Amino acid sequence: MFEHINLDIPDIKTQNIDGKRYYVTSEDTKYPSITTVLSVLSRQGIMEWRRRVGAEVANAISTKAARRGTNVHKMCEDLINNKLNIKEFLPVDVEMFKTIESIIIEKIDKIHAQESALYSDYLGVAGRVDVIAEWEGRLSVIDFKTSSKPKKKEWISSYFQQTSAYAVMFEERTGIPVDQLVVLIAVDQNEPQIFVEKRDNHIQDCINTISMFNKGN
Repeated sequence: MFEHINLDIPDIKTQNIDGKRYYVTSEDTKYPSITTVLSVLSRQGIMEWRRRVGAEVANAISTKAARRGTNVHKMCEDLINNKLNIKEFLPVDVEMFKTIESIIIEKIDKIHAQESALYSDYLGVAGRVDVIAEWEGRLSVIDFKTSSKPKKKEWISSYFQQTSAYAVMFEERTGIPVDQLVVLIAVDQNEPQIFVEKRDNHIQDCINTISMFNKGN
């Protein structure tokens, strides 16, 4: 059973503006989603990939990946909420989840936030964090990902930028500092990957990407 720390983090609403997701704070300030902001890093590569493989193939691959990612993420969420029922999910997705289940059980405890909506006035962005909890005893921003193949660290700068932004948001909203980032990736037909990073090694890259996004809007 996972222990949950009860923190008062008010939820905030989302709003679609020109096809982009924004969060609306209690002061009626609109901040773009950090995932929307970071999409500027992959937009060109995705467009080139879609042209290369064709729209039909690209749509099929994207739909499968999105379904798998959503289901594995939901199982991680249910596990941490102490209410997992794997019978609700497709066996192929359960198989992928099982590769990271024991890691979650062994390394994560003391859940401070889960699926909590956060925002930062300093960064000017918002988002909904997967988990902020102790990872092997150290408070961390933890993000669950799925992939069809193993990732190299240099390929996933956006993951570290995203989690570093959540760390800043969480500290602003609660006053509790978080300096460690953990990205746990379930990989199809492979061993899972774990990346543990420091927030301060990635927050400047995040700030630069936010600036790029703002200049393009």
